[in-house]
Amino acid sequence: MPNGKIKKLIRDKGYGFITDAEGKEVFFHRSGITDGNFDGLNEGQDIEFDIEKSPKGPRAINVRIVK
Repeated sequence: MPNGKIKKLIRDKGYGFITDAEGKEVFFHRSGITDGNFDGLNEGQDIEFDIEKSPKGPRAINVRIVK
């Protein structure tokens, strides 16, 4: 399971971007969060996630806060 950090949150649109351990940027949507809620996330926060293919490229799902 990849680890990363929240790079940017677009709160009014309900999505954001993660930087993974290799420095790649991955999109995520609030619907992909399984632990906690979108409003509780902060930029720079450590998370873990899975990646799925989507029509627009890789997308993070099963996003969980690392405790």
